[in-house]
Amino acid sequence: MTQTLPLTIPKTAILDALRLGSTRAILPRFRHLSQDQVSTKSGPQDIVTAADLEAEALVVAALAEGWPGVPVLGEEGVARDPGLRARMGRETCVILDPVDGTWNFAAGLPLFGMLLAVVQGGRPVWGVNYDPLQGDWIEADAQAALWVTATGQRRLQTAAEKPAAELVGYVPQGLFSGARRRVALLAGEGYARVTSLRCAAHEYRMLVSGQVDFMVSGPVPHPWDHAAGVLALQAAGGVARFLDGADYTTARVEGVLVGASCEAVWQRVAQDYAALG
Repeated sequence: MTQTLPLTIPKTAILDALRLGSTRAILPRFRHLSQDQVSTKSGPQDIVTAADLEAEALVVAALAEGWPGVPVLGEEGVARDPGLRARMGRETCVILDPVDGTWNFAAGLPLFGMLLAVVQGGRPVWGVNYDPLQGDWIEADAQAALWVTATGQRRLQTAAEKPAAELVGYVPQGLFSGARRRVALLAGEGYARVTSLRCAAHEYRMLVSGQVDFMVSGPVPHPWDHAAGVLALQAAGGVARFLDGADYTTARVEGVLVGASCEAVWQRVAQDYAALG
């Protein structure tokens, strides 16, 4: 039975929990990881660090007190117990990526973040994209996406429609294999620039703030990578759907997700990258 979402999401408690994970587990280890604090999961490019594990544990424990009764399901928890993945698509829960962009983090690159979404029945209803290094965040619900800093906040808006030759976007080419990798490499050859930051948190920041025009997911759209970002993108005027046209849901375990600044750009990108679907 699906829980009833409390009327008020405890935003302050959630942000405090993210700050706790950041200050205690993430920032002290940035550029200070020892070899025994980094290990692999599904393969050599899929890594986890002591910062991921401790940050997730700290946020989960803090929200158990700050929002009791609502489960916090994290990426590292799913790695330990894959059965938790199905719960992300049907329950009222918090979905957490304690360190998004772990490869960058472990390499000492300042492109990583913390992603958290409140989800009900597969639909994100509130989310936050937190940057530990800057201490700022994008906060979103169905009405607005706000960039919040120490000096204030501003409402975000995606970029205007552009011709194909001016489009800039992100495609994670390394997540595809065989013929699909060739498509991922070549489908955007007529665009201005196609690259990847290896960090969904910062890719969504760029897309939601109007700096780029689109992003494409890998073949497995993990909800901890996308739930908060999709909500912010839609609230900022953008479009997020799977290549087959289906709306975003955290219940879906396969399928290529396309986020775009507007419907026209979504249609163009979906057409050019259709063979990935």
